[in-house]
Amino acid sequence: MSYEIRAHAPGTAAPAAGPSPGGGPGRLVAVSDLHVRYKENRGIVEGLRPESDDDWLLVAGDVGEFVSDIRWALSLLSSRFAKVVWVPGNHELWTPAQDPVQLRGVERYAHLVDICRELGVLTPEDPYPVWEGADGPAVIAPLFLLYDYTFRQPGTTSKEEALARAEKAGVVCTDEHFLHPDPYPTREAWCRARVAATEARLAAVPEELPTVLINHWPVVREPTRPLWYPDFALWCGTETTADWPRRFRAATVVYGHLHIPRLLMLDGVPHQEVSLGYPREWQRRSAPPGRPVQILPLPATAGSGTPGSPA
Repeated sequence: MSYEIRAHAPGTAAPAAGPSPGGGPGRLVAVSDLHVRYKENRGIVEGLRPESDDDWLLVAGDVGEFVSDIRWALSLLSSRFAKVVWVPGNHELWTPAQDPVQLRGVERYAHLVDICRELGVLTPEDPYPVWEGADGPAVIAPLFLLYDYTFRQPGTTSKEEALARAEKAGVVCTDEHFLHPDPYPTREAWCRARVAATEARLAAVPEELPTVLINHWPVVREPTRPLWYPDFALWCGTETTADWPRRFRAATVVYGHLHIPRLLMLDGVPHQEVSLGYPREWQRRSAPPGRPVQILPLPATAGSGTPGSPA
């Protein structure tokens, strides 16, 4: 049986009809936060290869900041994996002064989507494909949701109060300088629009099909609890998606952004942080850097662990 979920986000053009990418006996694997401006990370990306010709790769954002770097990495990966699915992170949405491409906000995101379509890489604006390999079928749902400053610390009741507390603690995300929401008035307004459009798409997925939710930012707050700087959670998600993993029948949730690679079992759903991170971070880890994390078939360890704790 073959499915393809063909709804697309409001305000975007639907891609031309075509065959479903299909599945196969391969694996669904994921990685994020490749940050290829670092030569060490670029070398790791050059070495990334599938274990079989049927492997799909989920790229959960923060490939890089410059459009040329993003194109280079996605072009390389899409030439090796059977299918690549990409979602933007905050770094892709920055407009650095040194980048020849000075598009901002929605226009920058749309430009990256056009590049992905040129390369055959799926994005949050394309029809949701269905993984039909082992543990399938499952709808692969790439999401672009941003954040709305609702992951606040106790005692703060507004964005302004929370930002003032973060600044006092010496925590200010670079997004405040380089991630422009144009034409939306604020990043949280852009977030609200993305959440509303995405919620409608997910609600249209046939009820008999589970989903794999891929978003750069965690869709629930629990993964931010171990942050060294708790105020940074402000730039890490939105409370409005807290019930999405259960509501939309997630077989697993894939995210990055935090640079804390681990598996959490939350309310019976695996949440997998799949980031590579900066060289100073991955060089301290014992595991080989950059190895994609297996998402489907679900590893045996994904069913273990207690809710809210690392498995």
